[in-house]
Amino acid sequence: MGERQSGRCLCGATTFTAVPGNDAAVCHCSMCRRFSGGMFIVTDCNGTLEFAKDAPISVFQSSEWGERVFCSKCGSSLAWRSRDGKVQVASVQAFENPDSFPVVSEIFIDCKPGTYDLANATTRLTEAEFFAQFAAQSEGNA
Repeated sequence: MGERQSGRCLCGATTFTAVPGNDAAVCHCSMCRRFSGGMFIVTDCNGTLEFAKDAPISVFQSSEWGERVFCSKCGSSLAWRSRDGKVQVASVQAFENPDSFPVVSEIFIDCKPGTYDLANATTRLTEAEFFAQFAAQSEGNA
């Protein structure tokens, strides 16, 4: 496991700590694109994401299973988490060194607009492939 790192929003009012993964993934779904203003580049925090007790966060339930966390002062998009709290991902842009998280995978690739492409080779999953993989992982943990 890596070491705990700090992250923050644009205005600095919302801070958090987490033990992020060693890499990043991009989500191209329409909700993530609207939430982040582009592609949402995240790292898996494996249940370690903790916001400061006085952090002015807002939580938006964006689906039956997920919610988005953002700073209620400046609006910075900070995290996505499953409603049960088992899955937590944080924006790599909120950490001090976002370039330390190489992008290795993309999900919802079939939802990606044609206006951009990543330069590096990544593992790519369609919406259906992602949900099938997620369901298989959930069944294995039941």
